Amino acid sequence: MIPLIAAVFIATLALGFPVAFCLGLTALAALWLLDVPLSLIAQRMFTGVDSFPLMAVPLFVLAGELMNRGGTTLRLVGFANALVGRIRGGLAHTNIVASMFLGGISGSAVADASAIGTVLVPGMVRAGYDKAFSAALTAASSTMGPIIPPSIFMVIMGVTTGLSIGALFAAGIIPGLLIGFSMMGLAYLMAIRRGYPRVEEPFTAAFLWGQFKQAGPALLAPLIILGGILGGVFTPTEAAAVALFYAAILGRFVYRELDWAGIKQVFVDGAVTTAVLLLIIAMANVFAWVLTAEQIPNRIAAMLLGLTENPYLILLLINLFLLFVGMFLEGGAAIIILAPTLLAVAQGVGIHPLHFGFVMVFNIVVGLLTPPLGVCLFVVCGVTGLSLPEVTRAVLPFLALEIGILLLVTYAPAVVLWIPRLLGYA
Repeated sequence: MIPLIAAVFIATLALGFPVAFCLGLTALAALWLLDVPLSLIAQRMFTGVDSFPLMAVPLFVLAGELMNRGGTTLRLVGFANALVGRIRGGLAHTNIVASMFLGGISGSAVADASAIGTVLVPGMVRAGYDKAFSAALTAASSTMGPIIPPSIFMVIMGVTTGLSIGALFAAGIIPGLLIGFSMMGLAYLMAIRRGYPRVEEPFTAAFLWGQFKQAGPALLAPLIILGGILGGVFTPTEAAAVALFYAAILGRFVYRELDWAGIKQVFVDGAVTTAVLLLIIAMANVFAWVLTAEQIPNRIAAMLLGLTENPYLILLLINLFLLFVGMFLEGGAAIIILAPTLLAVAQGVGIHPLHFGFVMVFNIVVGLLTPPLGVCLFVVCGVTGLSLPEVTRAVLPFLALEIGILLLVTYAPAVVLWIPRLLGYA
């Protein structure tokens, strides 16, 4: 059975089927051979999405769409440029800081890559930045979206494993900032070596204050979302609803760039994105049932524990395994299929469950930059018209940086657990 599962999945993936259909067809073939009633598929699909916390996913998706279409992204980019644009490689730093701001609102790397790529990459190219560098930087900086809370991947992790979503959000604060500032350092060195420009207009406090006033209402969004969750005012799902309402108010009545036709299009685009995500989650739940029926998770756990019970080596093996999986499997599906098994292995050798949960999310995020299924790479390829190999070559320094930070958070748990413990989560 295992060779069949692997063969069908690899064949459908190689033929270019969407990931949801790869999972669904593989599960269908396995169920047919197991002589299990196919009604199980509908049952497991419904069970996979029948979750109150999972309602946060479409709400955060819609909030991100409203922010992008309602002028919020442009204000955040303007404020970021006022803050860091005069450093060597200024627009590169603006790209990174804007992604940090957006990451605190949308929770989606794909949304951030699309928004920042559309707004900033053409301007970076006109200013003299290499097009491949601009695209790669946009893809890399967008991965802060699922690390800096809120995060759609963390919501799925919490729903799948029972870990506190609020605790996962808190765990992402320090690593998210660490990624951002490290990328700025790398971008600065590359800007010096390649002679990239900076904004030449003299800095004035009045200009910075003007940009801050424009972006101020948008900057309140992450504070409202995180403050409400971490302060116990509302749940992550309720926070997503608050974010959606706040984004609509900003776009329609504060910035006045969102008309009723625009709102309609936002809901259409948000429905499409949500349908794709939830279909993947539903199919992954069916696929996970097949794997469980074949006791594949138990075999993986036994294999890992058979190799070693040293927690440091277990973490290394899990990282290597997840980095490989991230090259071929969508992040949400990987969490649903693998997280319960790997969490049991981690807890069996004394690894803190919250630490493991965040490390797995980080691995999944790195997978957004690794071909052949690096989703953020495909997004910036679509925005810039570059080929996947061109963007992949340019993103390698940033990918290496993220893997380095992954190793840091893997073997220095305090980086992940300090804020959750401070807030009483861990």
